[in-house]
Amino acid sequence: MEEFDALVALMDRLRGPNGCPWDREQTPRDLRGYLLEEAYEVVESIDAGEPGPLCEELGDLLFQIVFLARIGAETGSFTIRDVARRITEKMTRRHPHVFGDASARTPAEVLRQWEEIKRREKGEAHQGGPEPSALDGIPRSLPGLARAERMGEKASRLGLDWSRPEEVLEKVEEEVRELRRALDHEPPERVSEEFGDALFALANLARHLGVHAEAALQAANEKFGSRFRRIEPDLRALGPEAARETPEALDRLWRRAKAD
Repeated sequence: MEEFDALVALMDRLRGPNGCPWDREQTPRDLRGYLLEEAYEVVESIDAGEPGPLCEELGDLLFQIVFLARIGAETGSFTIRDVARRITEKMTRRHPHVFGDASARTPAEVLRQWEEIKRREKGEAHQGGPEPSALDGIPRSLPGLARAERMGEKASRLGLDWSRPEEVLEKVEEEVRELRRALDHEPPERVSEEFGDALFALANLARHLGVHAEAALQAANEKFGSRFRRIEPDLRALGPEAARETPEALDRLWRRAKAD
């Protein structure tokens, strides 16, 4: 495609002998933060439902991919064409119901087939070693809530799951009770462990409710920020010590912010 070739040529120029000094000195590790930032900005644009910004943010993310592929080409590891070829081959293998003779009529059947193909591929790649886990493909660098959701989803496909959201809610309540007991009788590291168990259960509850836990938490962050800004002048006028000593006044301020 002409536009994509132009982007690759632009990157070649930036990294070339007479290119940009900043671009020329970047390494994959240097670009890691930019890649994550651009991915999150894509997610923000999706959540906002605005096609124009989404198009722009997808371009920024694509630029990072082309950047990393160019560095790969310089070291002789791979090129952007290798990247495109390998993902095309992988998607073709994992959609035999589209490109082959297999059958999958529902999204659930597609996911089961996908996991089986992926497990078989990883097993072939690890011949002679331990059998790969269904959890192996989940990046450790994912945000904690997102990783918990993905782990629960993967385990669910092998039958390890609750049947109904109400059962998961009971598990959340059980973990909160254990957290309360830890607060009363356990050292800080046990409190931290029980707190993590409660968060993990909440992430799985989100999955059962069809709620994206990370997005829900970000929405709660935005809501808190909006309400806090409304009462911030009053808090400053009270002062931290006076505010702590007058919980009733704080409660009235917060209720007012919620009402607004």
